[in-house]
Amino acid sequence: MPRDAIVAFTGVSGSGKSSLAFGTIYAEAQRRYFESVAPYARRLIQQGHHPKVEQITGLPPAVALQQRRGTATARSTVGTLTTLSNSLRMLFSRAGTYPGGAAQLDSDAFSPNTAAGACPECHGLGTAHTVSETSLVPDPSLSIRDGAIAAWPGGWQGKNLRDILTHLGHDIDTPWQELPRKDRDWILFTGEQPVVEVTPQRDRVAKPYRGRFWSARSHVLHTLAESKSATMRERVLGFMQTGPCPRCGGSGLRAEALAVTFAGKSIAELNILPMTELAEVIRPTAERTAAGTASRTQASGEDNEVAVTIARDLLVRITVLLDLGLGYLALGRSTPTLSPGEMQRLRIATQLRSGLFGVVYVLDEPSAGLHPADAEPLLAVLEQLKSSGNSVFVVEHNMDVVRRADWLVDVGPGAGAGGGEVLYSGPVAGLAEVHESVTRPFLFTHGSDGTTASGVRRNATGWLELQDISRHNLRELDAGFPLGVLTAVTGVSGSGKTTLVSQVLAEAVGAGLHPGAEAAEEPEPGNRGDGAGDSVGARSWGAVCGLEQLDRLVTVDQKPIGRTPRSNLATYTGLFDAVRKEFAATDAARARGFGAGRFSFNVAGGRCETCEGEGFVAVELLFLPGSYGPCPQCHGARYNPDTLEVTYRGRNIAEVLAMTVDTAAEFLADVPAAARSLQALREVGLGYLGLGRPATELSGGEAQRIKLATELQRAARGHTLYLLDEPTTGLHPADVQLLMAQLHRLVDAGNTVIVVEHEMDVVAGADWVIDLGPAGGDAGGRIVAAGTPAVVAGSDRSRTAPYLAAACQKRPSAER
Repeated sequence: MPRDAIVAFTGVSGSGKSSLAFGTIYAEAQRRYFESVAPYARRLIQQGHHPKVEQITGLPPAVALQQRRGTATARSTVGTLTTLSNSLRMLFSRAGTYPGGAAQLDSDAFSPNTAAGACPECHGLGTAHTVSETSLVPDPSLSIRDGAIAAWPGGWQGKNLRDILTHLGHDIDTPWQELPRKDRDWILFTGEQPVVEVTPQRDRVAKPYRGRFWSARSHVLHTLAESKSATMRERVLGFMQTGPCPRCGGSGLRAEALAVTFAGKSIAELNILPMTELAEVIRPTAERTAAGTASRTQASGEDNEVAVTIARDLLVRITVLLDLGLGYLALGRSTPTLSPGEMQRLRIATQLRSGLFGVVYVLDEPSAGLHPADAEPLLAVLEQLKSSGNSVFVVEHNMDVVRRADWLVDVGPGAGAGGGEVLYSGPVAGLAEVHESVTRPFLFTHGSDGTTASGVRRNATGWLELQDISRHNLRELDAGFPLGVLTAVTGVSGSGKTTLVSQVLAEAVGAGLHPGAEAAEEPEPGNRGDGAGDSVGARSWGAVCGLEQLDRLVTVDQKPIGRTPRSNLATYTGLFDAVRKEFAATDAARARGFGAGRFSFNVAGGRCETCEGEGFVAVELLFLPGSYGPCPQCHGARYNPDTLEVTYRGRNIAEVLAMTVDTAAEFLADVPAAARSLQALREVGLGYLGLGRPATELSGGEAQRIKLATELQRAARGHTLYLLDEPTTGLHPADVQLLMAQLHRLVDAGNTVIVVEHEMDVVAGADWVIDLGPAGGDAGGRIVAAGTPAVVAGSDRSRTAPYLAAACQKRPSAER
C-alpha cells in the first residue's frame, strides 16, 4: 500500500477488513511505539494485543480513530472532547468583561468540572433534584389540617407536625394559598428544627410531650437518605423534581463566573449556541487587525491583543467543525447524546489541528451516520490530512467514498472462515477485473440494495399521527406515519430524525400501548444521536391517533447485546437454552444426574472454577501491563472435565459453542428451537459468527442484526411497529441486501417498519419517505417533504432530493 495516499479497505462484514487495518497495521505501529517507551511508563498505558504478523516494512507511526459511542458521563461535552472549551475559558479569563470591582478569574473558574468553577448546589452537573411548593403542596386550596402539605407523613407523625405548628403560632385551618408567603416558605423549606412542648389537640387524655419540627423539604430529604423502607422512599421520591439547578440556571457554574461576559454574553450562553452562531459571535474580535489593537493596553478586555489572538485560534478550530457539517452542535452538548459518526468527526477535526506529519490515520467508517450532503466535506478533510503529508487508511462501506480513494484493498471473498484473503490491492479501477470480489458489482455497476420484496410499492393500511411535537429542535411539529409499509425518515445530520423516531415516536407509542409504563423494550430501546440519551422528563407531544391499529412496539438499535464477555450470541438469542436441554437429555448426562444448568458457564457446578467460566484469566505483570491468557485449567473451554465428558453427537458443549452459525445450523438442524434461531441469524448475514463470540467483540451493526434475528425467529403476529435507527450503518452493500429483504418480509407479514436512514438505495426502495430539515440544529426540525421516494426526490426544498433522485434512477421503471 502506498504511503501519503487515501487507502480504502473493503469487504463484507466479518471478512477481515478491521483485523487487517486495526488489528494488524495499527496494532503493530502501536507495538513498535511502546517498544521505545520505558517499561515503567508502559504500565501506565493501556496496550493492545501483539499482532500475529511476520513483517511490516515502511510503517510510520499510526493514529486510530474508531467508531465509539459517547463517553457515559454528563461531564464530557463537545467542548471538552475537542478542547475548544479550554480556549473559550481562556478567552473569558483573559479577555472577558468583568463587573466593576471584580477580580480576574483563572480559566478553571469557568469550568463546571473543577472545584474552582463548579456550582456548590449541583456540583457542576447543572441538574438539581429539588422540591418546590408546587410539588410539596399539590392542592393549595386545602388547609394544613386537611392535608395541604402532601409530602408530610400520614398517621400520627403528620398529626404531630400539625400540632407543633399550632404551638408555634401558625394557622393550620386557613387554606394554604391564603397564608402569608413568609409563613409558607418557612413551613416548607426551613432548615430549623425547633423543639416545643406539645399538648395533643383534641385528645384530653394524652400527656404533653416534646416534639421536633421538620419542614416538608427536610422530611423528604431525610427520608430519601435515611429510611430503610423502600415504600417510604418511593413515596417521597414523587415529591422531588429533577430539572435545571435553580442556583446556576443549569450552567453548572458559580455566580462570579456567570457575571463575566464576552460580546455581551456569559460563557453559559455561548456554550449552548450552535457552533455556527458561536463563530459569528467571536468573528468580529478574531478579524480585528494588529494595528487596531496596538494602542490598547494588555489588561483584560474584549478588543485587546490577547482577545484577538485567542479568538482567532478559536475561530479557525471551529471552522474545521463547520466544514465537517457539525455546526449544529453546541460546545455544551454532552457526549452521551452523540452518535458514533459525530464522535469520530469531532476527533478527526482535533487531529487536523494537531499538525502531525508522516502519520498513518486509520479510520473506521468515517462516513457512518452521514447524509450524502455531509459526506462531501468529510472527503475534503481526508484530502487535507493527505496533503499535510499523512497516509489515510479507511475501513469503508460507502462506495462513493471508496471511489475517491487512491488505492483499494479488498478483503474476502466471504465472511468468517470464508474470508480473510486479500483479493486485490491496487488502484480502484483494477478491482473491476477481480470477479470473485463481492464489492466489485456495487463499486462499478451501482447495484441497488433496497429493493422491495415484491418489486411493487405497498399502500398504507392506516395512519399513525402525532400532533404538537416539541423536543430539541422539533417545534410544534405534526407528523403522520403510514402503517403496513416501510417508511424511511431522512435528513441531514442533526435535522431531528432520531429525536422524532427513536425518542418521541417510541415514547408516544409505548405510553399508548402500555399506559403508565416506559416504551416497550423488545429487545432494547433505540437511543442514539441527535440528542438521544438526554433525560427528557415530561411528555413532549400532543394527541396521538391510530394507536388502536398496533399491538406491539419493537425498537432495534445498535447498543451492545451485553456489557461483559459472558453475554454472547448464543445466550442472547436464547438458542443456548435449547442446546443445554439437548445435552441434559443425553444418556451420559442423565446417568450423572446433570440438568440443563450443568451446561451453563455462568453457574457454579459445570463451569471451570479457575476462570469461573470466562475461559481466560487476567495475568498481572510487575513492569508490564496486565494481560489476558487462556485459563491454564480448562485451556479456554470454560467447563470442568466432568462436564466436557458429556457429548451430543460426538461433540461436547465447548465444541458446540466454538461452532459458527453456519456450522451449527447443520449440526442442530433437527433441534427446532435452535434451528429457528440459527436460520434467522443466517438470513441477516451472520452465518460467520461463532456461537460463543463475546458480546464485547461484536460491532454495532452485528449487535443490531442479532436483535433483528431474535425478533424474526418469533412467530409472526402482525400489527407490530418496528423502529430502527440507521440499520445499514457498518454494513457492506451485500449485507444491506440481506437486511432489507428481512425488513420487507416483516412488512409483508402485516407489520410496520420505520427506519432512520442515510443510504439512498434503501430510501429509494421504501414505500414512503419523510424528509426532515432543511438543515441541522435550529435550522432543522421541520418536515420539508413527505411522500413516495419519487415525490420526495422531486422536491426543491429538500437537501436529500438530488441524492434520492439519483438512487431512484437506478431502479426498475415499474418502481419509480
